[in-house]
This record gives sequence, C-alpha cells and structure tokens, in this order.
Amino acid sequence: MAVLLVTFLAALLCPSVHSGDSSVAWCYHKPTCNFTTWPKIAPHSCSGSRQSPIDIKTKSVQENPKLTLFSFTGFDDNSTFMSIINSGDSVVVYVDDDKMSVQGGDLPGLYNTKQFHLHWGKGSSSPGSEHTVDGKQYPMELHIVNVHSKYNGSLAAALAADDSTGLAVLGFLIEGTNEQNKTKSWDILTSFLKQISTSGQTTSDIMNKITMDSLLEGVDRSKYYRYQGSLTTPNCNEVVIWTVFKDSIKVSQDLINRFNTTTFFKSSVPVLMTNNFRGVQPLNGRVVMSQRSTAPLSAATSIISIITVLLLSCLCWL
Repeated sequence: MAVLLVTFLAALLCPSVHSGDSSVAWCYHKPTCNFTTWPKIAPHSCSGSRQSPIDIKTKSVQENPKLTLFSFTGFDDNSTFMSIINSGDSVVVYVDDDKMSVQGGDLPGLYNTKQFHLHWGKGSSSPGSEHTVDGKQYPMELHIVNVHSKYNGSLAAALAADDSTGLAVLGFLIEGTNEQNKTKSWDILTSFLKQISTSGQTTSDIMNKITMDSLLEGVDRSKYYRYQGSLTTPNCNEVVIWTVFKDSIKVSQDLINRFNTTTFFKSSVPVLMTNNFRGVQPLNGRVVMSQRSTAPLSAATSIISIITVLLLSCLCWL
C-alpha cells in the first residue's frame, strides 16, 4: 500500500515526459485539440524546427562510426517496474531510476531510466507508431524515457534547462505476430490493463513480474537510427536525443488489440484510447545517422575474392 501511494503521488507531482506542460489542454481525439492544432496550442516548441516523430528515409541515413554498443543497467532486473498507470493519453510504466540506466551508443553521459509508455492505433492491423521507416507505419511504438544523470533524476529540471541532450528516448517499433510463445511478458503486461482502464487509475501489482529485457526480446540493440528531436506531445520540448531501433518487437496480435479495446482517454464521456500518436514532422535539414553498413559481397565480388585467394596460394608453392 505504501509503495502504491508513493508511485501514485509521483505520477501526480512529476511532469509527464510525453506531456511537457500539464497546463496546456491538448488531446488526440478531438478536432479542436489533436496534434494538427498543437503548433497553435503550444507554439513555443510544437512549431519548432526539430520536432518528432519523423519518417526515417533509409537511403538518406548517414554512417556514424561513433554509434557503438549501449550498456543497459537493470534491464534484466524484475524488481525495477514500480507501477503502471493510465495517464489519460497513454499507458505508462514507472521504473526505479536508481536501478535502471543507459549509457554508451554515443550518448553524452549516463542516463537514468524514468519510465516507458506506448503509442498505438486501432488494433494490430492498423497504423499506430509515431516514427515511420520509408513511409511504413507500425501498429505500435514503445518509448523508454531516460534523463541525463546531471539532472539528478528530475525530468522537470531537464525540461526547464532546455538542454538538447537532457533526455535520451529509446524507440521500439512493434508489429503483430501469431507466435504466442514469444510474447509471454507482453501477456503479463497487458493483463494489468483491466485494472487501469480509466484515466488516473494505477496499480503496483506489476512489481516483480517482468523485466525490460523480456519485453524487448528478439531486438538486436546494436542496430539503430539516431537523430536530434523533441517530445512527441505538448509542449514538444526539443530536448531529446532519439534512438529508434531497426528491429521491431514482435507482439501477439491479440495482445496489441488489448490496448485499444481496454483503456479510455481522459474525457467527460467514455472514449476508447485509440490513435494516440502524433503524425510525422518535417526533417528540416536534420541528419539521421546509423552504424556503418556491412553490405554482403555480391556474387561476382565473392568469385573474384576466391580466385585471388587461390592464386596467392599457388604462388606460395612456386
């Protein structure tokens, strides 16, 4: 009970990282306040030049040898998930930032993990991700939010500093699969949605049940895209180093469908939470980077290489 009270108060008192200013009235499901109106609702940043999400055009991605491996701390620890809450516009899982952190991958320092949340459409066969790749939009997207250690775990301080490196968000695209045996942890995660169907509802029953690693099963975390961007909800603060992983998470289609059929927006009348994603934003000259490509040798190149090796071997016997 004490843990539940602490996590509930934290959710109320700490600014949500995917809504930078709770005093700004915004939404996904009404024409007067959906993402097309955000540049007017929160003009300071939502109309900026480094907005997220974006469409990642793979042919324009530039190589960056500095994008090395990440180091994930606490991602294998099942005691890190503190609570899960219906925030009114998403499902958010708060984690123990004393146990979870990320560094490496050319991030400028250590980042403490604060929470993760999700964006989705109207089911496993509908578009719902925020980022797209060559125009392809996935059914869901998971965002792991991390704050630079210099802000001592304070999201508010990172946002107030207007620091372009204040936050590091890890984005994972999600697509449906029929392989039930690979999505056990997602079955456990989504089993809590019935307890938080209404905005503001929260539970700490999620503690000691699953790990972050288990939710990311099958993703090669050494391959990713990198760019500079913003929060994807008002105030759309341009303070995020974005990492979008190339491999998608495979989640059972029926589990994806639980999100859009179980949870409700914050609203005066019940409205199912669907299409809680922002549309892609202009790149405005920004460069998307990735690791050096290791393209396989062509058939002709392979044959030439084999012949060269054989000739060198013959010369050794002369």
